[in-house]
Amino acid sequence: QVQLVESGGGLVQAGGSLRLSCAASGRTIRGCAMGWFRQAPGKEREFVAAISWSGLTIYADSVKGRFTISRDNDKNTVYLQMNSLKPEDTAVYYCALDRSSYYRGSQSMDYWGTGTLVTVSS
Repeated sequence: QVQLVESGGGLVQAGGSLRLSCAASGRTIRGCAMGWFRQAPGKEREFVAAISWSGLTIYADSVKGRFTISRDNDKNTVYLQMNSLKPEDTAVYYCALDRSSYYRGSQSMDYWGTGTLVTVSS
């Protein structure tokens, strides 16, 4: 059984930083695309960032230049470094795994974590 467990969320002031982690168990993330998504209160879930098996990255325009996604296949973990945080970044952040090598959209993600809450105060 594949499990994704996010951690690292919390309360931070605007302009601050947080690093989210997503630890996978039950299968290796090697060869898989991984993604981060978020859902703010009252809003639909949205794409944040994704990384291919080879390390190619893509970002939502709203986080480009502030967030960095990375992966450590040996630790079976994906990270999201979030800098210059804004109140509008407040959301529950989810990681997800696509058994394909490249990100193909949220609808193609095969496994999801349960999320970690990030709250950015102004």
